[in-house]
Amino acid sequence: MKTITLGERDIREAVTMNEAIDAVRRGFVDLAGGAFEMPTRTVLRDGQFLVMSAHHRPTASAMIKTLSLNFERKPAIAGTVVWSETGRLDHLVADAGTVTALRTGAAVGVATDLLAAPEAGRLTLIGAGGQAPDQVRAVHAVRPLRQLIVVDADPRRAQALVETLEPELPGVELRTAADAESAVAGAEIVCCATNATSPLFPESALPAQVHVNAIGAYRPTMRELPDELLAGSTVVIDELDAVLEESGEIIHALETGAITQSALTELGTALTAPPGDHGKRTVFKTVGVAMQDWALARLLAEKFLEKR
Repeated sequence: MKTITLGERDIREAVTMNEAIDAVRRGFVDLAGGAFEMPTRTVLRDGQFLVMSAHHRPTASAMIKTLSLNFERKPAIAGTVVWSETGRLDHLVADAGTVTALRTGAAVGVATDLLAAPEAGRLTLIGAGGQAPDQVRAVHAVRPLRQLIVVDADPRRAQALVETLEPELPGVELRTAADAESAVAGAEIVCCATNATSPLFPESALPAQVHVNAIGAYRPTMRELPDELLAGSTVVIDELDAVLEESGEIIHALETGAITQSALTELGTALTAPPGDHGKRTVFKTVGVAMQDWALARLLAEKFLEKR
């Protein structure tokens, strides 16, 4: 039996963002088609410890991720992703923080490619933490950027992210901003990657046509988006049971009557029957589902196990 253990550098060198996006896109289609056994994740200590699992019936392969979250440390996410397949003795263990950042970025890439206007190229990113770089990379992979504005409560962290991404974004206008409300005014795409407990900006601050990705709020007590935005937008989610259990903004909007459950479309369903109207606002809300981790783990397994 072989155990292949992969750290951040191994994963980054092996998987491009485009590969991650393609893998996660296929995973969402399979999820909509019923190919997965995927229980809602186990949440301990109010979200500080998470356990996620997924079984892909067609390939008889499975993934289990265990992680701890602590936003006061770097990295904030620590843990492991374990991938195995029935009939094989060898398995793969990968760094959960890197897999989580890649698969979350990839999901945003899938949704942005589906929902953002074809010519969209101005991105405002709110939140410059560990998930932020892959949010930008994923959007840039499907909608080449002309402008990036980074907003963070800590201006130094926003500037550091801009400097980190600058070599990857030649020709792109890069700058920071202190105020989210003014920073989203001219955006064509907005990515929210914070641990906020109240909306980051009012609905009125956004342009009439914009695509918004929200990845940060993963507990019922957290919110990044206002009810009014959800009420006036096409809302696509990663998975219904997951957002009803964990998404603070979806739960709040349902409780206030701003939206109804029928207004929510799962991403896998939207990929098979895409919304055709790019003239209105669109929102992608994700709390993260185990299928995404499975998709990245399988991609790594194909690269590191099959050749051995």
